[in-house]
Formats: sequence, C-alpha cells, structure tokens
Amino acid sequence: MALAIFDLDNTLLGGDSDHAWGEFLVAKGIVNSEEFKTKNDEFYRQYQQGGLDINAYLRFALQPLSKYDSDTLNAMHATFMDEYIAPLRLPKADALLQKHRDEGDFVMIITATNSFITRPIADALGVETLLACDGEIINGRYTGEPAGIPCYQEGKVTRLHNWLQETGHSLDGSYFYSDSHNDLPLLKVVDHAVAVDPDDTLKAAAHDAGWPIISLR
Repeated sequence: MALAIFDLDNTLLGGDSDHAWGEFLVAKGIVNSEEFKTKNDEFYRQYQQGGLDINAYLRFALQPLSKYDSDTLNAMHATFMDEYIAPLRLPKADALLQKHRDEGDFVMIITATNSFITRPIADALGVETLLACDGEIINGRYTGEPAGIPCYQEGKVTRLHNWLQETGHSLDGSYFYSDSHNDLPLLKVVDHAVAVDPDDTLKAAAHDAGWPIISLR
C-alpha cells in the first residue's frame, strides 16, 4: 500500500482555504475588517514568497477562534463550507483521490492550514488522515496559541516522519502532490513528486528534477 499524499490549498482546492477563512471573517463582520484584511493579505503574500513566519501567522489566524465556544465555531465553519469552500471544489481532484483509492493506496492530506479549518474540508473530500498545523485547546476552547510542530516547509517532513513512526507506514512508492515551492522539502523525500498547477518556483524545480506537472483546474 503506497502513500498518496496531497497538499490541500491550490492543489485539491481551486483556492486557499486559509486565506478564504480570513475573507469569511471579514465579510461576516466577525473581525475588524480593514485591519484584519490587510494583515491577512500580507501574510498570504509572505507565504507565496516563501518568507512566512508560520508561528506569527498562526497566532494571527487562531486568535479569533479563542473568542467563541466550539458550537459557535462549528456553526460558523458550516456556513464557510457552503459559501466559500464548495465553490473551490475541483472534480478532477476528486477523481484523482478516487484513482488512488481504487489502486489501493493510502490517501492523506498534509497542509500548513490549521486543523480547525481543514478537518471538515478533509472530511468532505473523504480523506480521514490529516496532518495540519494545530491550535492549542484548553478546556475545550482555543487559546489563540499554536501547538506542536507547525506543518509547514521542513515541518511537514518532520510531522510526516513522526506519523510514519507511529503508524508503521513507509515512503516506499509514495506520491506527493503540491502546487507550492514551500513544499519542496517534502517533494524531495517521496518517490513520486508531482507539481499541480505549480507556482513559478516549483514549476522551474519540477522541470529541473523531471517531475510531472499536472493541472486539476
């Protein structure tokens, strides 16, 4: 059974769920609109350029969650799924996931977006195993602080190796699909790296390495 590992944002989805959540909070008046949008856009720009301070971003993204109980957050997320995530679903991505399932592969998602945002998305995609950035939870509420190793850049490799040790899976025959140069550390450790609608930096690296380049759009 080979691992078929997928990035989420701009790979399985036709957009970025992390940035979209910030847009959702602004649109619903849940945060200070102008200030939050400016910071959200700036962090996204830093991510695209490969210079994101992941812990600073996580504190920014997780802070609004600390204001609400789990029932309220879940209701907010359900609306977010309907209004923002459903339009980002890609039929070709669903078909690729199913192709790997049909071939007997173990499908999983590894994403830098926090698990509050991504767990329901992974569920909607039919993917049980998710490695993501995590927020600290105390007494059932988010504190606004990150927890554990951020699942970003080299951190994705660390988190994956920890998971492999815990589960007994291996990277023999493994695949990883991603759009982003931020995922080069993980793309370099799997047996089959695939660039999906890649950014310019990843596209150049894929050409140099002879990796396939595909589109799910």
